[in-house]
Amino acid sequence: MIFHGRFAGKAIVVTGAAQGIGQAVAERMAAEGGRVLFVDRADFVTEVASRATGEATGFCADLETYEGATQAIAAAADKFGGIDVLVNNVGGAIRMRPYAEFEPPQIEAEIRRSLLPTLWCCHAVLPYMLAAGGGSIVNVSSNATRGIHRVPYSAAKGGINALTLSLAMEYADRGIRVVATAPGGTEAPPRRIPRNAAGDTAAEQGWMADVVEQVKSSSFLKRYGTLEEQVAPILFLASDEASYITGSVLPVAGGDLG
Repeated sequence: MIFHGRFAGKAIVVTGAAQGIGQAVAERMAAEGGRVLFVDRADFVTEVASRATGEATGFCADLETYEGATQAIAAAADKFGGIDVLVNNVGGAIRMRPYAEFEPPQIEAEIRRSLLPTLWCCHAVLPYMLAAGGGSIVNVSSNATRGIHRVPYSAAKGGINALTLSLAMEYADRGIRVVATAPGGTEAPPRRIPRNAAGDTAAEQGWMADVVEQVKSSSFLKRYGTLEEQVAPILFLASDEASYITGSVLPVAGGDLG
């Protein structure tokens, strides 16, 4: 459902916007009147943005680096004259395996992917929001802070939750709201870039099947959510309708609080 004009005049950055939840969020925000910068390290993000309804621009950046984050945020501020809303969506488990089976470089890769982009982008956007006297940051966390075969990812998302609460407390008196959603398992179209470019081993495929079963069984509704069911809470929290909500992490996982 489109709420026409909900983000009219708002300058918005959505990260991880080339596919999945991020793409769906960015497209809806543009359709609801926002001026949206779709950011992703996948070069087809410009193609995705070009198909969106409304004012949308693609920008390619590696948000695992501070340089990439600052470039993306600066590009949005230059184009739009400021930034009202930041949706930090980059992240996602690369591998599924018991913690004892993870190798140290794999653990570091999970933290870089699912924690650092949000840390960097929050840091990069603050000067612009402080100068404007306010803004909204929505971090996409996960209910998988409790789950199997994803301990490094779980740790990264626990960091997102802590960042959300602390940043909200620190900047509430400056007019900046910081909130998060914690999605559960979500049905989405096939990824154009797989989460694990090296491919899953037979053992990892089995561990992934265990994760899918755990996610469904832990949900009160016994199913994965839809993209729309994840997008709607993100847009609400980003909007002026949620003006009295900050420092909250909203589970969106069919009753599984993580």
